[in-house]
Amino acid sequence: MRVDKFLHDMNMGTRTQIRKMIKDKLIFVNDTVVKTGRVKVDPVVDEVRLKDQVIEYQQYFYFMMNKPLGVLTATEDRKQKTVMDLFNKVDLRNDLFPVGRLDKDTQGLLLITNNGQLAHDLLAPERHVDKTYEAVVTGKITDQAVEEFQKGITLRDGTTLKPAQLIIEHYSELDDQTVVKVVLKEGKYHQVRRMFGSLGEKVVTLRRTSFGPLELDVGLLPGTYRELTDDEINRLVEG
Repeated sequence: MRVDKFLHDMNMGTRTQIRKMIKDKLIFVNDTVVKTGRVKVDPVVDEVRLKDQVIEYQQYFYFMMNKPLGVLTATEDRKQKTVMDLFNKVDLRNDLFPVGRLDKDTQGLLLITNNGQLAHDLLAPERHVDKTYEAVVTGKITDQAVEEFQKGITLRDGTTLKPAQLIIEHYSELDDQTVVKVVLKEGKYHQVRRMFGSLGEKVVTLRRTSFGPLELDVGLLPGTYRELTDDEINRLVEG
């Protein structure tokens, strides 16, 4: 790998800024000053420094975001704010992307990474990664609905879904609304909303609280994010 690519991958600056660092003799590889960005480095073996700062190479990055309402799950959009617009400049990378999607009017746990193979594995239909949602739904949801979810709901357009777990948390007679949890093994378009729509009810609020082994950090406010811990990454990768 070229040293200028190494530095760019590690967000040490724009290509123009990196060329200036090299010109100003600020970059060292194994204590030897770098005179050209074409110098080859082995990220595992070689030590790269910016002045006295050792730059550790990291290939993959993983972030947990608490996606807020009204923001698109996309890498970019000309008209609307996306989840990537919520990143600080120091963390933002061109190769980051959200794994799967949450609708604009859904909030909660969103995994963002640059590990394409992991994203593919997590979203593969045969992987059946569990996703848990908390929802407030109109009407009184009964045990009959629990059974229908377990059998596999058939949507109004005829689509038959895989069995899902529906847990009734609380019914408010005053509001005529039920708080529920739904655990899915697939992720079709507006799935939770369409499932309750097939029962004649509407989803008032929807929030994803888990994705595979990841649990939404209770201290993570909507619109904020953090890097995953090593343990969380290992559990994701190991499946």
